[in-house]
Amino acid sequence: MSCHVCAANFILYLSKSMNKHTLFICTTCASVWQDGNRVGESGGQQLLQQLQELAQTWALQNKFSIQAVECMSACNRACVIAFAAEGKLTYLFGDLPKEGSAPAILECATQYYTKSDGSLPWSERPEPLKKSILAKIPPLNIAASSSRN
Repeated sequence: MSCHVCAANFILYLSKSMNKHTLFICTTCASVWQDGNRVGESGGQQLLQQLQELAQTWALQNKFSIQAVECMSACNRACVIAFAAEGKLTYLFGDLPKEGSAPAILECATQYYTKSDGSLPWSERPEPLKKSILAKIPPLNIAASSSRN
């Protein structure tokens, strides 16, 4: 599957999930490939399972959707996740280790939830998410109103 198609799919997922807070996890990340086919379970799938397990006792489990995405087009930066919500900044993080990142991701998701604009200052992020930022995208409502000026 082309990364351009994957990016379009991610945007579709994003637009459908904007009414609540969403944590996206790339399930293709850190895959082992052989003859054009994925072999075994990817690092992204492992991270997703860890997050789903931890989220069962997470205070925000009913406020934050955890959603698998087939590819987030950051293949050279695996494992990749994103935080998104309507009217908030969207954050894309990569280079996350598949082992041990899940608690830090949920901690950061909690911080994201509590901020009205979703801002995640570097100094407040859990350690694994300090150096792994790939993008900070303005909220759609701000981008739309700026284009009219």
